[in-house]
Amino acid sequence: MTEWFTNLQSSFRREDVLDVAIVAFFIYHTLNLIRGTRAVQMLTGLGVVAAAYLASQAIDLHTTHFVLRSFFDHFILIAIVIFQDDLRRALTSVGRNPISLSTENEVRYEMVEEVARAATQLAKDRIGALMVIEREDGLKNFIDTGSKLDSRVRSEILYSIFIPASPIHDGAVIISAERLASAGCFLPLSKNTEIDPRLGTRHRAAIGITEDTDAVVVLVSEEAGAAHLVSGGKIIKHLTESQLREGLVNQLGIERRSPHVIARAVVSVDEWWSRMKRKRR
Repeated sequence: MTEWFTNLQSSFRREDVLDVAIVAFFIYHTLNLIRGTRAVQMLTGLGVVAAAYLASQAIDLHTTHFVLRSFFDHFILIAIVIFQDDLRRALTSVGRNPISLSTENEVRYEMVEEVARAATQLAKDRIGALMVIEREDGLKNFIDTGSKLDSRVRSEILYSIFIPASPIHDGAVIISAERLASAGCFLPLSKNTEIDPRLGTRHRAAIGITEDTDAVVVLVSEEAGAAHLVSGGKIIKHLTESQLREGLVNQLGIERRSPHVIARAVVSVDEWWSRMKRKRR
């Protein structure tokens, strides 16, 4: 055992550690990019097809095996077509900052902070609001029903939109690609007959848009003076600013990571290698 460990140690290079760290880094970020998207469901479906392929080979289902083998012969082209949106988003993220893949997450986290801050102040002043955050399902049809904005997400802007004196306060704000896309938008009302009849139009609109799409909604109730989070037709009520921020971070799959991860990994490898050499001496 000692001899095996010695041979492994002698053949092991610090470049190998860096090599594994880089591959793990990109796999980790790839999984983060597709987490919470329909790409996960597609990967699950491909896993089922792969299992069927192996099973057909094991039990000699020749026709089934031939069809599935033809599928996997062209798998690369099929994967490019299926995951074209995710590949485009990943390459765009890398293109923005090839060293730090966390830049996009930092922008999204900043957006979440502004939304949480605005919602908390609106709830405190008992001003109703609907803030819809687009995810994978496009909301262009709903964006077109309101007044186009195309501005950075700022709590002051959100607050000014929903004050009663604003001409566009009666409707929803839609946030797309971390920008305020439109305000005064009309949303579909939920048709769920089991919803509490005491809920008003604003609540039904928040539930309705999350039933029809994968959007996340921040709902501020003027009657209760509280901020709620709506996703998948479900309402999480009476959230503080920190709870709302945490809920949005979880729903949107955001992680705050400091930049220069690769640089830190290189330094760590060098330090580890130096310690190993000192031990050998």
